[in-house]
Amino acid sequence: MRRTDPEGHGPVRYGPPLPGQDLPVPPGLAAAATGAHTEPTGGGPALLDAALAHWARRGLSADRERTAAAPGAPTLLLALTAALGGDVLVPRPCAAWWAPQARLLGRSVFHVGTPAECGGVPDPYALLETVRRVRAEGGDPRLLVLSVADDPTATVAPPEVVHEAIEAAVGEGLHVVSDETWRDTLHEPHDTVFLSPAEMLPEHVTVLTDLAGPFLPPGWPAAIARFPANDTGIRLRERVLDVLTALDARIASPVASAAAYALGEPDDITHRLAASVRLHARVATAAHHTLVAAGALARPPRAGRHVYADLGPLRSALTARGVGDAQELEDFLTDRLGMSVPGGHRFGDDLGALRVRLATGPFLGTTHEERMASLTSPEPLELPHVERALSLLGSVLADLRDDDDARRRESSR
Repeated sequence: MRRTDPEGHGPVRYGPPLPGQDLPVPPGLAAAATGAHTEPTGGGPALLDAALAHWARRGLSADRERTAAAPGAPTLLLALTAALGGDVLVPRPCAAWWAPQARLLGRSVFHVGTPAECGGVPDPYALLETVRRVRAEGGDPRLLVLSVADDPTATVAPPEVVHEAIEAAVGEGLHVVSDETWRDTLHEPHDTVFLSPAEMLPEHVTVLTDLAGPFLPPGWPAAIARFPANDTGIRLRERVLDVLTALDARIASPVASAAAYALGEPDDITHRLAASVRLHARVATAAHHTLVAAGALARPPRAGRHVYADLGPLRSALTARGVGDAQELEDFLTDRLGMSVPGGHRFGDDLGALRVRLATGPFLGTTHEERMASLTSPEPLELPHVERALSLLGSVLADLRDDDDARRRESSR
């Protein structure tokens, strides 16, 4: 197929952002965004105290000396990677913004396979083998980044999988960064167990949360980090603050005020978050059913605002359309669906695999009125604009499935 934007293929600057809520900002949150200055490096007292209370409600105690904030999770991860040194291990696939931080610092990044039931957390045996291989080749693995509630796979790792992976990592002397951006977006919070690695081995885990996951619009960058409960954690925070200072990475006061307000979880924020999660969960489930019905492979989405799909079973029909890898599949679906559909290679997956991440936000409408209607409707999937977007996905996939079936019938004659 003809590529219309060849310069956009591969560079980090074309990497996909976090899947946004694609919903209007709650009035209380907008009103809280006041001020005209910047926070101190690492966050001001009000923001840090709000973060501490937020974690305490989730069973993770902390104090100001082991907490920091920055303008976005990528900035915090960059500072953490610089402070820890060494090479970095991540699951395959992983969030698109993890690996560039390490590579920017000249660190090597090694991808580790995940268990069959989930993404986000490495298979413990594959992790041990990768660490030993890297060391045998002269590498210096020091950091493992993982996510129990995962972008891009939308899975939630079972507690036993998390436990085995963390024990393996700590046994090999790795520090663990647990990206918990999506922990408050579980589709079935009463039926899904989220176990933070910091609950298991708190002296070896730093928790990182981008507030654009549960609370803030993507254009209001703010993230918080909770460091280990020991002297090592205090020293690590100090080194992170040094890096943030060198970068002049401070949160603007309007964003910090809004973040502190959201972390306090007043009723308007918790009600909006619950409604947003229900909406995105229903759309993600509908998209998943459409994908599976067309013959694609996809784990059921359990968290976040996205679905990760493997269109490998439709390869012959895609090949006939000039689609042979993840980049070409990204081009193909982005063009036909009219929304960004990043290929799996953006998340460290194999370029040759026909995998993509579909965000649910674009299905909610293109105007303020359509998005609010999606949020407030008791049956959002029946709204015309939502139904049209899902139907278009189904139509594009059905064409591929029908062509694939026709080729199989032809080849069997």
